[in-house]
Amino acid sequence: MSYKDNMMLFALNSNLPLAQKIADRVGIPLSESSVQRFSDGEIQINIDESVRGKDVYLIQSTSVPVNDNLMELLIMIDAVRRASAQTINIVIPYYGYARQDRKTRPREPITAKLVADMLQEAGATRLLSLDLHAPQIQGFFDIPVDNLMGAPLLADYFLRNNLEKDAVVVSPDHGGVTRARKLAEFLGTSIAIVDKRRPRANVAEVMNIIGDVKGKRAIIIDDMIDTAGTITLAAQALIDAGATEVYASATHAVLSGPAIKRLNDSPIKSLVLTDSINQPAEKKLDKTSLVSVGPLIGDAIKCIQKNEPLSPLFNTRYEKDKH
Repeated sequence: MSYKDNMMLFALNSNLPLAQKIADRVGIPLSESSVQRFSDGEIQINIDESVRGKDVYLIQSTSVPVNDNLMELLIMIDAVRRASAQTINIVIPYYGYARQDRKTRPREPITAKLVADMLQEAGATRLLSLDLHAPQIQGFFDIPVDNLMGAPLLADYFLRNNLEKDAVVVSPDHGGVTRARKLAEFLGTSIAIVDKRRPRANVAEVMNIIGDVKGKRAIIIDDMIDTAGTITLAAQALIDAGATEVYASATHAVLSGPAIKRLNDSPIKSLVLTDSINQPAEKKLDKTSLVSVGPLIGDAIKCIQKNEPLSPLFNTRYEKDKH
């Protein structure tokens, strides 16, 4: 019996191109379902195939429009649970609300935990995600959580283009040091850190550079780019500190508000992003290179379905054509 015989993949509306790449990698077609709206905007979901006794995988990034995409996912989980699916595996390449993962001031919600509770209460039995903004979010769930890393894919891009020579990997803040160290291990480079403070949400102020960047190609890595304030300030600070050129990379391209203008006006030579979030035409920059996470997520789904370890996808440079 093949691992494919008892599984089904469903794509919701957030990122259909990525869902198709995942399905192509897994080797099965996307199953049939439809998402419609009542006249007042309520979401109606219809599943057009039997899921009874199946291992179901639901693919949905909770990106813009965040609340609509989250509700689509919750309603779909409820639908397949009531239709007697054997397991409900939610594949969330970009996990929204992840930035609110702890209380930093009085009377503040922890929405990352709230979303985790809603997903579990709806009936999810496993989460597969990519570069959660805060790794401790895995502990908010009482179901298995697999948090894949974008660094191996990004490393493969830089190595294929011979950009690791005379380079230094830079974390744009102290919180991203582990991610920067992982990319530096793949590329065989040193690391540097941008020491910054954030006076309020979406506002960053660069303080200084920790590490040697003079005369080197700086490669910034972050989990997400939202308004691009952090990464563009970091890029300018690196140039001011003597870096010869700056490349920036991130797993999740949120790109809200002034992000596009800031990136276009910045000294960043090239921006390497993944397709965890589907981008409309107006958010695509000429300096952007896109790396697909479809093969990585597809291989992870195959490992889960075959009860094989996912550790090879974390511990070595991930070359998307090796499987």
